[in-house]
Amino acid sequence: MRWEGQTLESEDPQALPGLSRIAGFVRSSTTPEFSGVTFHEVLCRSALNRVPAESAMPFNWTVNPTRGCLHQCTYCFARRTHEYLDFDAGRDFDTQIIVKTNIAQVLRKELARPSWRREHVALGTNSDPYMRAEGRYRLMPGIISALADSGTPFSILTKGPLLKRDLPLLAAAARSVPVSIGVSLAFMDPGLQQRVEPGTPTPKARLELIRAVAGAGLDVTAMAMPVLPWLADGDGHLDALFGAHAAAGARTVTAGALHLRPGSREWFLQWLGRDYPQLPDRYRQLYKGGTYAAKEYRQWLAGRVAALRTRHGFTGAGRTLRAAGQAPPAASQAPPAAAAEPTLF
Repeated sequence: MRWEGQTLESEDPQALPGLSRIAGFVRSSTTPEFSGVTFHEVLCRSALNRVPAESAMPFNWTVNPTRGCLHQCTYCFARRTHEYLDFDAGRDFDTQIIVKTNIAQVLRKELARPSWRREHVALGTNSDPYMRAEGRYRLMPGIISALADSGTPFSILTKGPLLKRDLPLLAAAARSVPVSIGVSLAFMDPGLQQRVEPGTPTPKARLELIRAVAGAGLDVTAMAMPVLPWLADGDGHLDALFGAHAAAGARTVTAGALHLRPGSREWFLQWLGRDYPQLPDRYRQLYKGGTYAAKEYRQWLAGRVAALRTRHGFTGAGRTLRAAGQAPPAASQAPPAAAAEPTLF
């Protein structure tokens, strides 16, 4: 791994924001509470990450307190970012976690600069800021306070019920800046959910999180993604999923098809071959070696999503963030050509 600079004085100008190729490396640690996981603690030099214009994201800035993720989602689009540190995009992404222990202090300084225009900042775009490690490091309260105190609007995308700990802080922040929360839940079947994303909280726990966020008066969007072809795109499953989100109090719901980007594609197809050996060839045909499912499938799914939004009382299109993926019709179904492309996050 690229550990050439292990002192605060060492810096690589080509490094990604906040990592400096581990130039601020402090220590690596393990704990019985997180069996098989190593935390690499660093002192970052920057906290705000500018999003490249070519990414077409609906925001220009992100903050990522960590790299790598304990959720172990087989489809996670961010896996390839771990290769920058000479980790692999598979098991290392799940178990070698970079933690920027001073990120709140650095962020506060950056937000105080006269040049800062108080643009929207997104959290949870690379790894989940409320994965279990947040209970150990408690980075988010400082980040939330820094954003709110500076008058900076922000959003959080998470699968982690640990966010409930910070609801009083988030509610207070929302009185001075726009705050929105996205809760990701795409699988109502706990068995499938644990196979696809074995480190994540249960569907019940995430529905309770949506209910708690809505109860605190905060704007909450349900992220019903990724929809997995031939696994989680059946009428019964999607109807139950949208109904559960509505009952929990989500303002709207966003859904779209699975993305298979390089790095995540290889890891996901390996998993699929182990757990569902009849499906990898179907996925290869549907994705044709690319990132997105065939256009006809995406149109077909978008039409179903629109109908489900109407059925369950959601209004308008889902909010655009960006994360991972979704699904195709049953083998006997031909995806009808219709509707616009689904909103992806």
